[in-house]
Amino acid sequence: MKKSNLNVYLIAETNFTNQEKFPEFETPAEKFNYFGGLNAGICYMPGTYEDLRQKPLETTLKRAEGTKAGGHHSVFEHAYVSLYLENIPKLFAMLLNNEKTYVTSEKSARYTKMQMQENEEQIYNKWCNIFENEIKSKYPCEQYLDERRIKKLAQENARYFLSVYTPTNMEYTVSFRQLNYLYFWLKQNQQKGNRLTAQIQNEIDDFCTALEDLKLIDEKLANDQKDRWFSLFAANKGEKYFGSKTYSTFYNGSFAQLAQAQRHRTINYEMIYQNNDKFYVPKLIGNNESLVGEWLSDMQKVKSNIPQGKLLTITETGTPQDLILKAKERNCTCAQLEIDQQTRQTIKEYAENCRDLDTKELMQQHQSSRCTFPDYTCPTPCHFPAGVKGEREI
Repeated sequence: MKKSNLNVYLIAETNFTNQEKFPEFETPAEKFNYFGGLNAGICYMPGTYEDLRQKPLETTLKRAEGTKAGGHHSVFEHAYVSLYLENIPKLFAMLLNNEKTYVTSEKSARYTKMQMQENEEQIYNKWCNIFENEIKSKYPCEQYLDERRIKKLAQENARYFLSVYTPTNMEYTVSFRQLNYLYFWLKQNQQKGNRLTAQIQNEIDDFCTALEDLKLIDEKLANDQKDRWFSLFAANKGEKYFGSKTYSTFYNGSFAQLAQAQRHRTINYEMIYQNNDKFYVPKLIGNNESLVGEWLSDMQKVKSNIPQGKLLTITETGTPQDLILKAKERNCTCAQLEIDQQTRQTIKEYAENCRDLDTKELMQQHQSSRCTFPDYTCPTPCHFPAGVKGEREI
């Protein structure tokens, strides 16, 4: 394991309005504990919230402790914190981003150049040049693909060579209760983790220490009694099912696609890591035997780093409405091609296998690009025919 360079900063937190009316606390955890005690009183209050606030401090704190002891932790979810995580490994970000509820804003490997290892950087730069040339050769007169967009699309595809441990930066906003649960689960990583999370143990330790130093941990909340752990890893892929109310499916996809899919927080995603040498091959070079061979050869050079192009088994469960909302973002020229194609494939399977006629019709109406959906109007049309038809290769 490499030395951790992770830095954690508290950049925002829930505060009281009319601050002068409330007690002062030395740490965020103490303030959120008091806030939880106030919230716990709402369910049984005979009067108003102001009446609760006027109760002696000791009364509110006692209520907070009793609520925690009874396992009723939801009242502590009204308080939120925003953390800026600097140099967090991509896999660590994915681990956090698979839990609900949270908000994240993350540096994009699709549009920016990331910090990378020397052997990755050489291969990354090489393939950026190859993709730029291939795009210009395939679409020489396409106005949509200007120089700036070609460069970004080349980066988007070259990043498949970057390790899943590549450091990134992100803001992560989460409730006080959930943050304490995450802390508790991370403390169990050495017992419950796997070969993937073992490689980020140093960062996990530094993250937990930072939360302690920032006074964000409440020992009585950081004790999830339901024997849960991180939801990213699946025990099995289950069975495919496409019903009128829910669906479940699985498919092969890269780490990069899964990270994109996690943004759809109403849909549940899990992964099964396969110990093989299978990697995603971009469609643009798929028919060029020489370039495919070179691509796979270069993947072998970085496979010990676990590149983001490594294929996984991804499981996906949700509702038909969740899937349509996903399509309204991903069935688009501007979306990553891999997730665009997979979303279309899932909808196609849904339309073919669902027995409920209304749901089948719904899926049939949403099998193409979002700009053709009967219930969607694109605010920024791309005017890229191959993209609209779902035939683009980049």
